[in-house]
Amino acid sequence: MLKNYHNVMSKKFKFFAAEYPDTPGVYLMKDEGGRIIYVGKAKALRKRLSSYFRQNARHTPKTRALVARVQRVDVLLTGTEKEALLLESGLIKKHRPRYNVVLKDDKQYVLFKLDKKADFPRLTIARKTARDGAVYFGPFTSAAAARTVLKLLGTVFPLRKCSDATFRNRVRPCLYHDIRQCWAPCVKEVDRDLYNDMVHRVEMLLSGRSSELVESLTRKMKAASRDMAFEAAAVYRDQIRAVKKTVEGQVAVIHDNRDRDVVGLAETGQGLGLGVLFVRRGRLLDQKQFFWPGLTLDEGPEAVESFIAQFYGPGRFIPSTIIAPCELEASPLPEILAERGGGTVRIVSPHTATEKRLVSIARDVAGRAREEKDTITVRLQKVLRLAGEPARIECVDASHLSGTDMRVGQVVFEEGRRNKEASRLYSFPELEGTADDYAALAAWARRRLESGPPWPDLVLIDGGRGQLAAVEKALSGCEEDGCFELAAIAKGESRRAGELGDVIFRPGRKNPMGLRPGSAELLFLQMVRDTAHRFVLGRQRRARKKAVLNSELTSLPGIGPKTARILWDRFASLDEMIKADVADITALPGIGARKAARIHAALQDLKASRKN
Repeated sequence: MLKNYHNVMSKKFKFFAAEYPDTPGVYLMKDEGGRIIYVGKAKALRKRLSSYFRQNARHTPKTRALVARVQRVDVLLTGTEKEALLLESGLIKKHRPRYNVVLKDDKQYVLFKLDKKADFPRLTIARKTARDGAVYFGPFTSAAAARTVLKLLGTVFPLRKCSDATFRNRVRPCLYHDIRQCWAPCVKEVDRDLYNDMVHRVEMLLSGRSSELVESLTRKMKAASRDMAFEAAAVYRDQIRAVKKTVEGQVAVIHDNRDRDVVGLAETGQGLGLGVLFVRRGRLLDQKQFFWPGLTLDEGPEAVESFIAQFYGPGRFIPSTIIAPCELEASPLPEILAERGGGTVRIVSPHTATEKRLVSIARDVAGRAREEKDTITVRLQKVLRLAGEPARIECVDASHLSGTDMRVGQVVFEEGRRNKEASRLYSFPELEGTADDYAALAAWARRRLESGPPWPDLVLIDGGRGQLAAVEKALSGCEEDGCFELAAIAKGESRRAGELGDVIFRPGRKNPMGLRPGSAELLFLQMVRDTAHRFVLGRQRRARKKAVLNSELTSLPGIGPKTARILWDRFASLDEMIKADVADITALPGIGARKAARIHAALQDLKASRKN
């Protein structure tokens, strides 16, 4: 059970060690405004907090600046240090404190997924792992590079491309079969042994056994040539070329078949850089850099532990070994990562000459990391005169269909990139028939406050002064933690989206902000606004189309809401239902032969009425 302890706020914070428990937990340091500026965990809270406020303590410049701003310390008690580490990681991601090591670019990287449990496996791109029996390969920091490899493999290894739902419902081969990039196992008789042999070759390539695969393909190519099977020999030749092209740039850095990530630290003039090497089957697959201003190597162990806890989150591919540049004594991280990844994970410091060389390479990568001061979010902070950098931007747009189906769409951009999973669509039945955008946006603002963190650093509203004032008024009574910066983007005199004449309004200003037409900041805000507009219209049209089709379906004799749901679960469209025969409908759960015959007859009557 979590409990709160805190000192009463004062102009100068006075630390009394006796007021804090000597148990595991998490501490939250807050500034004068009550904002969380640092989150930390400790095995013994009293001892850890005392180290901050001890006189003559040799703190780093960053820690001295932190302690000088602390006006309050809250603690959350946990049962174990492992629970404290998990809680700390979650709070850092949620509140993004100023003095913590926060991964600003902690998006899920690209993985290859090979679903071996399927009758005819396919190779796809995934962002998260799951315990679903599939095999995952990666990660790749460049999605474009991963898609290029996937396209190349698809041209020479004709695995199926369609989804499971499409595979089950297809009645004729697709275009990929016509261009010889798929054997069309969905509708044609395909030798499973031959198909599984091809799957095995793809798996060998992606798991790093490229040399073994090339040798095997070369033997098969020569054998086909001797047997005068020149067409088959040409296929093997193309596969060998694709394999060699795929592994270009993958440098062999260690001679074993194990997966490992290697972490290196390097102190620069501006702060601390961290580099990660992704080594798969002994080959350097990719690398990544991170940078935190103001940190020094003295804070390296804390930075590495915080990085690992945040970076290898649930759904991330976690290798069996992580080589760290420093000792993480008695850390619960291996146990946490094992639970997340489903297998044993070792976090070790370099011991062998090879491991030390890999850490040195990672250190060189870290040394090239720099703080990106000219990001779009930093530039927006300047031109819009915001209090802080808008790391999280939420854009909202109200839409209705002639006064009906009032909706507000919300899209989210984090660090300049869209987070599709955070998109939300809000409906307001109480505003049906009003066509009142102002009331809809005000209602959205109240709903948004109720939903809680993570709070946006900037809310961008599709509209002008009126829409901005409606949201501002709805937020006027919110508590300090729930208030956020506002801006509105209105179309120019031409009233067409994308015109350079679009203007930006901010609260408290009569005139629009002076953003230069065609500037990167204005173009970015236009793109965010257009994304929200497309999102809400697309969802609205999809819901309306489904409602119309469902109404048309349930109007048929013998088909009620429950039967309609069963039909929609099996068939992707009304046309597919009409094409289905009685046997297809009988195979559905809960539908017998007599009912299937009635449904089939009703669907055929609908088909005839459409022609007339």
